[in-house]
Amino acid sequence: MAENQTTDKSTQGIQGSSTQGSSAQGAQHSGTASRQKSGPLHTDQGDTTIAETVVQKLAGMATREVPGVHAMGSAGRRAFDQIAERIPGSQTNVSGGVSVEKGERQTAIDISVVAEYGASIVDMSQNIRRNVINSVERATGLEVIEVNVNVTDVHLPEDDTENDDSGVKRSRENELE
Repeated sequence: MAENQTTDKSTQGIQGSSTQGSSAQGAQHSGTASRQKSGPLHTDQGDTTIAETVVQKLAGMATREVPGVHAMGSAGRRAFDQIAERIPGSQTNVSGGVSVEKGERQTAIDISVVAEYGASIVDMSQNIRRNVINSVERATGLEVIEVNVNVTDVHLPEDDTENDDSGVKRSRENELE
């Protein structure tokens, strides 16, 4: 019983330190018989692994919640997603525009977005960082060490309308129907 209490105390100390949560430390202990891994993903009862796609989806959803974000990804990625969405039975790609590097305990996230015209890009990017960090850390227990935001374009109001042959402006959404 005293041994478990000692392990719990050392686990709490490591969890609270951001400098000790590197992937390299987890690799040092992974081959030993008495595993000293700690954190919410490594317990005495077993380990939990999280795929990069999980982090990508969580970050993508958190980014889409931020006001001022019109779309995600580069122009090529958005075009590909629009074509893919027309295929019956296909699912919406919520991780488009999100790139993740994930270690055992930490992750770094790169996000590409299109901003709405008039939105403060500074405020939007700060809100994206805050929302992504809160969402990913809460859901996965991974420490988010950085969130890089790349604004690839600005969506203008006139981008939603085009002139047809009669000179009448039509919404692009109406053209797709």
